[in-house]
Amino acid sequence: MSAQEFDVIVYGATGFTGRLVAEHLLRAYGADGEVRWAMAGRDREKLKAVSIEIGAPMSLPLIEAKTSDSGALDALAHRARVIITTVGPYQRHGEPLLAACVRAGTDYVDLCGEPNWMAAMIAKYETRAKESGARIVFSCGFDSIPFDCGVWFLQQEAKRRFGKPARDVRGRVRRMKGTFSGGTLASMLATMDAVRRDPEIARLLANPFALSPRTLAAQPSGDGVVHDGDIPSWSAPFVMASINTKNVHRSNALRGYQYGEDFTYSEMMLTGDGDAGKRRARAALSQSKLQQALLGFAPTRWLLRQVALPKPGQGPSKEERETGMFDVLYVGRTDDGRALRASVAGDKDPGYGSTSKMIGEAALCLAATSREQTPGGLWTPAAAMGDALIARLQARAGLTFKLED
Repeated sequence: MSAQEFDVIVYGATGFTGRLVAEHLLRAYGADGEVRWAMAGRDREKLKAVSIEIGAPMSLPLIEAKTSDSGALDALAHRARVIITTVGPYQRHGEPLLAACVRAGTDYVDLCGEPNWMAAMIAKYETRAKESGARIVFSCGFDSIPFDCGVWFLQQEAKRRFGKPARDVRGRVRRMKGTFSGGTLASMLATMDAVRRDPEIARLLANPFALSPRTLAAQPSGDGVVHDGDIPSWSAPFVMASINTKNVHRSNALRGYQYGEDFTYSEMMLTGDGDAGKRRARAALSQSKLQQALLGFAPTRWLLRQVALPKPGQGPSKEERETGMFDVLYVGRTDDGRALRASVAGDKDPGYGSTSKMIGEAALCLAATSREQTPGGLWTPAAAMGDALIARLQARAGLTFKLED
């Protein structure tokens, strides 16, 4: 069969997020329209059930391929231009499909927020992907598209307006309604298990340049309470900053340090101004430290797996997904003191509603991106697709990128 048989295959379509991705593609593009796509997973009968549940026609192709069957994964990779995979935690289930895509020269997007696994895959597969032409793009959901592309958006405007990038950028989560996905929690638990087995991973997680070829300027920690007087608001740690900051710095490196070699980035959440905002920031910091301590405690991780993780196929209701949102502010400042603000907002809950649309559109954008612009390798969303991805997310995924006064 031709490698161009499908534009996109959604692998993991029987899981909750994978099913939402399939629903988005069906709603936006149909089953027999401009986009040729298929659903794939480990169990054909479950795929049939999901296909019926989302209202797909009988003509929508269903492909069975187990992660333990390298032959089936190789065959899967050869049938598509891009593979979307929502099957995590990736450090437990991700490498076989990634490796198959690298061997086939097939493009790949995922929802990975596990920097220890990403660093290992970059070390192992970067050269092979460049040789085969496979474009592997990590972190195409809420972690880290709004943050990675938000910084890209601000920096492109800074260069147009000031003739230079912002040397320092702060990302500040202003509002967020909704939930992180069960996959995000499962990935955090898997990462803590990995830290227990290998303490070196803790140092990697603390390094903002862990996914970059070299270390540059010293970075703000983002681990305390900060008063951003120019916003104005107090800020507290944001749980996803550990992965997002690494992707932002990798984007800078992959595109020849367009943000500069003295670029700094911090990411936190706003808690409001005045004494009340300061109290909320301190409370959030205390909660963050407690959560980290509990996640480091093996019985707590076991308990979370038993009671907190959604079971396969479970997640928030449609109403919860539809009424969620997020809004992130970016404040940039050049080395001569000129300032610029931008924001990124999403119209659905971040962990499921927005994420499912983001990864679907990222896959289609990657398929449309020339290999002259983005050759084979292991990429971030902004570095791989840049302005084209931002335009597509605004047109098709309910995201808004805008400049602010």
